[in-house]
Amino acid sequence: MTRERVSAEGGMETSYGFRQVGESEKQTLVNDVFHRVAKRYDIMNDVMSLGLHRAWKDAMIAALNPAKREDYRVLDVAGGTGDIAMRIVEASGRRAHATVLDINGSMLSVGAERARKAGLADHLDFVEANAEELPFEPNSFDAYTIAFGIRNVPHIDVALKEAHRVLKRGGRLMVLEFSAVDQPFLEKIYDTWSFNAIPRFGKMVTGDAEPYQYLVESIRKFPNQRDFATMIEKVGFSRVGFTNYTGGIAALHSAWKI
Repeated sequence: MTRERVSAEGGMETSYGFRQVGESEKQTLVNDVFHRVAKRYDIMNDVMSLGLHRAWKDAMIAALNPAKREDYRVLDVAGGTGDIAMRIVEASGRRAHATVLDINGSMLSVGAERARKAGLADHLDFVEANAEELPFEPNSFDAYTIAFGIRNVPHIDVALKEAHRVLKRGGRLMVLEFSAVDQPFLEKIYDTWSFNAIPRFGKMVTGDAEPYQYLVESIRKFPNQRDFATMIEKVGFSRVGFTNYTGGIAALHSAWKI
C-alpha cells in the first residue's frame, strides 16, 4: 500500500516514485510532470504500454456499458485529455454527458480541443479541480471513472471517499490502473522494459526522460490488486472486484455504491 512517514521536520511524507517527499510537495511535482507531457500524453501511454492501453480502455468502456439516455452522468477524474470521457459518450450513442475533472489545466486544454474537433463539446464539460475535494453535490453521478490517474493522487483513500460521496445510490466506480504482474516470467520482461526502455523512449519522443522515470516508479509504489480492492471496500463500496489485463500489467477495479 501507499506508505507515509513523518519527516525530520515533523511534517508528513509520502512517495513520489521511489523518493520520499512532503505531502504538499507531491501534488506540485505531479502537476509539473503532466504540464510537461500534456500535449503528448497519449503517446506517453503508447510508450508505457506498447499500445495496449487502447485495448484496456476499450474493455473498461465495455464493462461500464454506459446507459444510452440523456440523463446519464459520468465523472471522469484525472481524465484531462478526454480520452475516456469521449469513449463513454460515443458508447452511449452520444446521449450521456461526461464531466472531465483534472487538477492540471494543460491537460484539460488538450481535452477541450479534442472534444471540439470530435464534435462532442456539447456532451462534455471540463473542470479544473482536485480529486480529493470534488466540487459537486453528493449523489450527483451515475458513474465515476479514472484511468491511470489514481496512483498520482497524494491521498488515495480521500479520493475514494470523494468518489463514494458524489456517486448516486446504484452508481458504479471503475478504476483502470497499472498494477502488479502475476506471472514471474512476464514480470522480469516488464521490469526490464519499464526501467531501461521506457525512460529512453520517453526522451526520444518528448525530449524529457524524467516524467517517464517517475511514472514507472509510481507504478511500483502503487498497492497491488488485492490491497487496492481492500482500500475501496474500506470507504464503503460494495461488490468490489478486479480483472487483470495482460498478466496483471493493468487491472480494472469495479465497485458499486449500494
